[in-house]
Amino acid sequence: MSSVKKESNIVDTMPKLLLDRAENGGSFVAQFAKNENGKFLPITYSELLDKAMALSLAFRDLGIKRGDKVLLFSDNRKEWLECDFGLLMIGAIDVPRGRDSMEKELEYIGIRSGAEFAIIENEALLEKVASTDIKLKKVVLMEGSSSSSSFDVISLADLRDRGMEKLSSERSWVLGEIAKGKKDDTATIIFTSGTTGNPKGVVLTHDNFLSQMEGISLSAEFKRGEIWLSVLPVWHVFERILQYFAIYSTESIAYSKPIGKIMLTDIARINPHYMSSVPRIWETIKAGVDQSLKSKKPIVRKMFYFFLSLGKKYRHYEQSYKGLLPRFDGSLRISRFFSFFPYILLKPLNALGSKLAFSQVKGKLGKNYIGGISGGGSLSREIEEYFNALGLRLLNGYGLTESAPVIGAQRLVGTVKGFIPPLPGTELRVIDPESGKILPPGEKGELLARGRQIMAGYFDDEEKTKAVIDSEGFLHTGDLAVLSYDGEFSIVGRCKDTIVLFGGENVEPSPIESALILSPYIEAALVVGQDRKALGALIVPDSKNIELYLKENKIPYMTKSEICNMDEVKNLINCEIAKRVSKESGFRGFEQITRFALLEKSFEVGKELSAKQEVKRNYIADLYKDKIDQMYQN
Repeated sequence: MSSVKKESNIVDTMPKLLLDRAENGGSFVAQFAKNENGKFLPITYSELLDKAMALSLAFRDLGIKRGDKVLLFSDNRKEWLECDFGLLMIGAIDVPRGRDSMEKELEYIGIRSGAEFAIIENEALLEKVASTDIKLKKVVLMEGSSSSSSFDVISLADLRDRGMEKLSSERSWVLGEIAKGKKDDTATIIFTSGTTGNPKGVVLTHDNFLSQMEGISLSAEFKRGEIWLSVLPVWHVFERILQYFAIYSTESIAYSKPIGKIMLTDIARINPHYMSSVPRIWETIKAGVDQSLKSKKPIVRKMFYFFLSLGKKYRHYEQSYKGLLPRFDGSLRISRFFSFFPYILLKPLNALGSKLAFSQVKGKLGKNYIGGISGGGSLSREIEEYFNALGLRLLNGYGLTESAPVIGAQRLVGTVKGFIPPLPGTELRVIDPESGKILPPGEKGELLARGRQIMAGYFDDEEKTKAVIDSEGFLHTGDLAVLSYDGEFSIVGRCKDTIVLFGGENVEPSPIESALILSPYIEAALVVGQDRKALGALIVPDSKNIELYLKENKIPYMTKSEICNMDEVKNLINCEIAKRVSKESGFRGFEQITRFALLEKSFEVGKELSAKQEVKRNYIADLYKDKIDQMYQN
């Protein structure tokens, strides 16, 4: 395998990037997709290019023109990338969304964007769209067939075949269209997931995407032919940029699902080198490891947790010795000298733990695993330390849809503990949210970013664009951060999520929630308390683990539904809260949870959770208002 190829010619649009990679590495595998028997089949770069070019001809014949907006409603699959590149080749603009979206969201996006054409994944999603007031000239169906009376429908397979018939004679026309593309052309309009109000259309250009490629390549020594496991929805910009980066690196994308059994089976089959996911999935993997240990012999459990604790200390001293702890002034890191001896002493013990205690866990991620990328939300410090202690590198990335999305990403080598370096060419500031004063390193404030990856603006909404991008071109992220002296940053909360207690204390709920869900008995948590005297929490219990607890302790119960009302369960959750959120675990007195309410149902995507699995705070607060009020009355 050779290292990542850098451009020798001007590559200023995504189709030009794919064309270059197919010309210079056409025999490499671009995609691995499963057939009906679950076997991964390869698709080379040359084949992907031909499919996209054929579709571009077919899209043209449907009447799609440069600058037209086309709805692309689908989950992650190989055809998504074909359609995306096919549209971009002729200068069209895709407007993506996933199939778990609610009808009202699809309707808003379809009408607001003004799209007259749509590419839809399957019949079930087509029925959703047909139930709305969206008007379309033509619908392309990726999977299945339909005799919908609402739309004129054609299958993607038929459309691709039509294009393939013309490709040999009209290839030069497609190449001419690709050549017309410019870096500032709009590539996509991604409507945000809408945790509050209607989603906003984020306008992203080809240059927004391409500006990040070389910066991301600094995260590790990526090589041609390496495999990325893709499990996240590709309509979301985090997964999309990683698929684009795989193309940039002439690597392969293997398609899976964010479902434990499916994902682990696919990992065993394909042995990926990298995997991207949101924090919730990494937390689920940790919970799965902890759960599996319960069935092991006590000596095995004790050995695992002993070496885990030792591994965390080893990584701490390693980072301290190598000068990878954050600093907030210009002083030298004298701790490096004092860390040398514990680092050397713990090194062989850590190697022993890796062999004796961690090998089976590491094996679940495949024999080629190099690192995981976490994005789309804040990764808790404990989860990051947990995986690093196991010797499984988990790199934290940060960004927004409005920054296409990467503002910064950790590196396999040389990353400061708990902090993220910005991409090259990205300028950062931390300001006081109220006064706008620029703050020095070590002080908490709103993070601002400026660079080529920042969006062109919100679609047809100058007022909202000016509200987030100031006159100097800095994007106001809405996230609270701390800068280090060396320019790295750490996200510590959300400006708008800040809870102000009755006594005036400001509380960031995210770190508290991250601590709570590390309990094996808590599936989800939402901290509340605005204008109250103390914090409370809505808790979704992990019913599976609680049932095991009740059985192990011989506590009788009749049905799952009664678990939330049992005193034994309430006492268990109360103990877990007290243990996870305490002064000993780093929380101040007013940050501790003084009351809680148990919810019987899990949070659902499209209801309590956004499409990227972020909690919709305002929605939940309204939905459970009576329960919150009762919690405080009690």
